[in-house]
Amino acid sequence: MPHAMTQAISMNASSASDVPNAWNPRWRLLACVAPAAAFFAAFWLLPVVRLLALPAGKGWATYFAVLTDARYLASMVNTVVLSVTVTLATLVLGAAVGIYLARRAFVGKRVLLSLLTLPLSFPGVIIGFFVILLGGRQGVVADIGDTLFGERITFAYGLLGLFLAYLYFSLPRAIATYAAAAESMNMQLEEAARSLGASRLRVARDVWLPELAPTTLACGAILFATSMGAFGTAFTLASKFEVIPITIYNEFTNYANFALAASLSIALGVVTWLVLFMARRFGANPVAR
Repeated sequence: MPHAMTQAISMNASSASDVPNAWNPRWRLLACVAPAAAFFAAFWLLPVVRLLALPAGKGWATYFAVLTDARYLASMVNTVVLSVTVTLATLVLGAAVGIYLARRAFVGKRVLLSLLTLPLSFPGVIIGFFVILLGGRQGVVADIGDTLFGERITFAYGLLGLFLAYLYFSLPRAIATYAAAAESMNMQLEEAARSLGASRLRVARDVWLPELAPTTLACGAILFATSMGAFGTAFTLASKFEVIPITIYNEFTNYANFALAASLSIALGVVTWLVLFMARRFGANPVAR
């Protein structure tokens, strides 16, 4: 009897081993990947494929509308010029403030850094509202101008207002990035340069700039991409200065021109991707430069 039971157990075990094990690592991996793959296909791959194919329905020339139509080209140029200007100004100011905070210890430093990075928690619409409160028709500058000169001075709804709003939105990111990079620098290089008689300008040129070059490239690329795609701030302020996100919004919302909106979105994505690609390429090969 025990011998028969042993044979039965061994037969059951051998037959069970022939059935695919549901807990095999390969099946477990597929079970984990399947939801992520479905989510990726549903919310990224399919919309992107649809976006790329949509302009073809109105002719292949629709893909080049941003180059052939003066209005769309001007909107793209405005966006690129504004983004480049904001990026350069943010890098200069962010580097100066971030490096100073990293090199100096004083009472209230953490509080000051928290206040400087507070705008990170604000959406673009709120920042646009701040600029309106400062330079809008009912803003502080307008009230001062009315009192002193009898004329209400406004700047919130044009290029200057957008520039200040974008700068206000981008500066905390640059300050936090440069402060972290400056704190992690090898200070022995600076001490060695100073011991050899290098001036502050020489130290900044030969030590600080090479050490912070990767940070500058990466931070600049992110700032440029953020400025190119900023919508909330532009939607609040861009009544006299049109940028490409507002143009795209108007095309598919006000005019139901989905093919043209898709074409402009592709152009915006290509320009932003090229900048990010160049930043990754040059940032990964500092010696080659």
